[in-house]
Amino acid sequence: MTCGTVREVQETLKWREQNRGSWCASGATILWAPAMACTHSHDCSEHDCASAWSLYKHIDLPRVWALNEAVEGSAKNVFRSWESRLDTSNGFLESNDDDPELLLFIPFTSDVKIKSVSVIGAGDGHSPSRMRAFLNRQDIDFSTAAEMNPVQEWELAENLQGTLEYQTRYARFQSVATLILHFPENFGADGTWISFIGLKGEATQLKRDAVAHVVYEALPNPADHRLPAESNVPSIL
Repeated sequence: MTCGTVREVQETLKWREQNRGSWCASGATILWAPAMACTHSHDCSEHDCASAWSLYKHIDLPRVWALNEAVEGSAKNVFRSWESRLDTSNGFLESNDDDPELLLFIPFTSDVKIKSVSVIGAGDGHSPSRMRAFLNRQDIDFSTAAEMNPVQEWELAENLQGTLEYQTRYARFQSVATLILHFPENFGADGTWISFIGLKGEATQLKRDAVAHVVYEALPNPADHRLPAESNVPSIL
């Protein structure tokens, strides 16, 4: 696994592509940074990737929802096994046209510990460029997300092949009952498309009690949304 800032990891991936065959698969850590991205560089046939990325089994899928999704219920399709991360046969989680912002609510059937997150988007500028995480909250919408400080924030790269993962501040991601991921902007397209979200970590034995589902507006109010051109990009934690 090779780690560094998003820019450094992108440059490493470019170098590997240009020097295919001469790069050692074991890799090395480039640099520790608070918003660190890592390349998923090892051969999964020799490592138990399926087990490491198995938190999707502990997601309470019937209670997953997203704000500003173009197709209701499509948020559930982005969670699946690591082996099928590049399978887009079920389509994408897409934001509404002319509004790239997405907010995704992910409840778990038991408390989990999250080590890394992987997000696969789409080309032509549709991939999310920023991700913000909130934990154990059920009262967050676009307005409150814009006003609150996230537990962690990442600058994202266009990860079309699922080769990047974003490490969490692991000590903060213990006993997670619900995870909210806020994607405020993308790489310039009219809408944001996400095909896969992977969560690496482990589940505890503590089962969660069912919680009433909170319904928000299906079509958001544009006045409540801040587009990248209208706001300053906050510094990465």
